[in-house]
Amino acid sequence: MTLTPRVKAILDHYESDTPGTKANLYRLMNTGKLAGTGKLVILPVDQGFEHGPGRSFAPNPPAYDPHYHYSLAIEAGLNAFAAPLGMLEAGAGTFAGQIPTILKCNSSDSLTTQKNQAVTGTVADALRLGCSAIGFTIYPASDYQFHQMEQLREMAREAKNAGLAVVVWSYPRGPMLDKAGETAIDICAYAAHIAAELGAHIIKVKPPTEDLCLPAAKKVYIDEKVDIATLPARIHHVVQSAFAGRRIVIFSGGEHTTTEHLLDTIRGIHQGGGFGSIIGRNTFQRPRAEALKLLGDITDIFLQKV
Repeated sequence: MTLTPRVKAILDHYESDTPGTKANLYRLMNTGKLAGTGKLVILPVDQGFEHGPGRSFAPNPPAYDPHYHYSLAIEAGLNAFAAPLGMLEAGAGTFAGQIPTILKCNSSDSLTTQKNQAVTGTVADALRLGCSAIGFTIYPASDYQFHQMEQLREMAREAKNAGLAVVVWSYPRGPMLDKAGETAIDICAYAAHIAAELGAHIIKVKPPTEDLCLPAAKKVYIDEKVDIATLPARIHHVVQSAFAGRRIVIFSGGEHTTTEHLLDTIRGIHQGGGFGSIIGRNTFQRPRAEALKLLGDITDIFLQKV
């Protein structure tokens, strides 16, 4: 596909990266229905590891099969499919070359109370499986944040040297944050900036609320009259916090919700200048036909068709 002006402008922001890494970023942005627009919709399926197979797949039993997710992402015309090692290995041969993949290289589970992640995949695994990128989660505000950041720094360096892109899930959580604080606008913006500082090419955060968590930050937001009144305004601020939009910021779909609420969130992300969405449970827990319709509606929003 021809390099569009929009994709070229985004790639130009990654000034230190090798042709190999830029080629993989190009591939991520030039696959599927959104190819060439600079927008991304990605299917992530790490929920079986994180939450357990029953909670994740029982609402739609075909989703127990890794092949289901590969084929769903391909049929929906998405930009990429992201998953932990075992799930990617289970379909790597059948679906080789049909969609860019992202190896989620660390994972947690619901069998522990610790806000930590174990490294479960490597750059070597990502290269063996033909992935375009690695994915890595950090928990800013957790007791393990600095160790996770150091792990990410080393893995990101190795990935970039091998020509892979780096996707960072930046999810604040820990003893200083309650549930509302995890998605407060000042915390989400901070999380996006931390991921950018750690060298992420693509940053995944949750859609922010208008809550303000840190007292020192609250004073600045009020004094400087930072607009956080609407979701588009908050999305704009989070993207602004990732080097004034020089890094790709995409937003999660969150817990299972109604179609109307999800599409309203997607509209807010698009209107605020977000680069796209990474939507898991809200799609694969629905029957396949319903999921395909929903993903089509999501991509149409980013294509400005609705």
